[in-house]
Amino acid sequence: MMSIARVKIKSSDKSIKGGSPLIVSDAVSYVDKGLAEGTIIEIIDESGKFIGNGYYGKQNKGLGWILTRKPQENIDQDFFEKKIKAAIESRQRLFDNPLTTAFRVFNGEGDGIGGVTMDYFDGYYVINWYSEGIYQFKEFVLQSLRNLTDFKGIYEKKRFAEKGTYIEDDDFIEGERAQFPLIVQENGIHFATYLNESAMVGVFLDQREVRKAIRDKYSEGKRVLNTFSYTGAFSVAAALGGAVKTTSVDLANRSRSKTQEQFSINGIDYESQDIIVEDVFNYFKYAVRKKLLFDLVILDPPSFARSKKHTFSAGKDYPALLEQAIAITERNGVIVASSNCSTFGMSKFKGFIDKAFRQTGGKYKILEEHSLPEDFKTIKEFKEGDYLKVVILKKLA
Repeated sequence: MMSIARVKIKSSDKSIKGGSPLIVSDAVSYVDKGLAEGTIIEIIDESGKFIGNGYYGKQNKGLGWILTRKPQENIDQDFFEKKIKAAIESRQRLFDNPLTTAFRVFNGEGDGIGGVTMDYFDGYYVINWYSEGIYQFKEFVLQSLRNLTDFKGIYEKKRFAEKGTYIEDDDFIEGERAQFPLIVQENGIHFATYLNESAMVGVFLDQREVRKAIRDKYSEGKRVLNTFSYTGAFSVAAALGGAVKTTSVDLANRSRSKTQEQFSINGIDYESQDIIVEDVFNYFKYAVRKKLLFDLVILDPPSFARSKKHTFSAGKDYPALLEQAIAITERNGVIVASSNCSTFGMSKFKGFIDKAFRQTGGKYKILEEHSLPEDFKTIKEFKEGDYLKVVILKKLA
């Protein structure tokens, strides 16, 4: 694993030389043939000047990550432990908060090691590995957690099957197995999580501040529509905030029972809420036909989605999707427009919003904006890492 190989970066490249840690395939002019995943690599420019050391691990558009720009710094157990220790210490405020027991502990390149993230669920750690390359350093990560934390148990998600998809497995590594559902808290809201069940455990931790805003500011007395609702986390936040009624719409069959469970553990009668298993695009048409209007519409689609009749790509189709949401939002109603697509930034996203309102002839006012919460640490040199864009807006006309 610790053999050194060389990767040469084109002289025309600006991103890697400018501090980006991702070794993008297009920026590479030479790479040693037959490199094994996890090989330690030295990154140099075409004149042979040292840029950094990292590891070889194919992930999306990258061939690996730069981990240090200090020529004498070794990538070993001490290196990993130092980075993980700093990450844990920087989340101390969250560890000390009794009302929040689920959050991100280590956020890849934002905390100094691209290709791996770690989430905390009330004493349990879930490690996400994004390449076979970083997976070769598994023992360094595990030993760091053993040395630094009093964990109850550790689970993992191997996300390096074809096109970065999840590899089905038991996911448990060591410690004691959790009893599922494992109930965690987020700002006092309870969520049922399943750490050993597919790539997604039941709640997206990056939307913590958005759920708090929905509960505390925008739900009281409101009729709420939550589209692409997954397990209904936004709906639960709205119901706890005093919504008259929530309607959760998602195409996945499991969304019904998962959403019922989330309502139940928060003491809400799920039968008083609408939980609909349906293609969101079909539901929009139904709502227009039935002249349904909502005071709060939550729009958080995946970056890419395909159903029998519809294909959705956020970078292309978001304005048209938002137009449909605008059509069923009450005047002076609120829309929570969200995207986790990393291929565009906030300014382009706001352009999508503007385009949708121009198309519908409506006016709007931005109430607040959100990006990733503090535990999802990012670096300015790698803009793709700061992927979340949320605009909460009021429909004026």
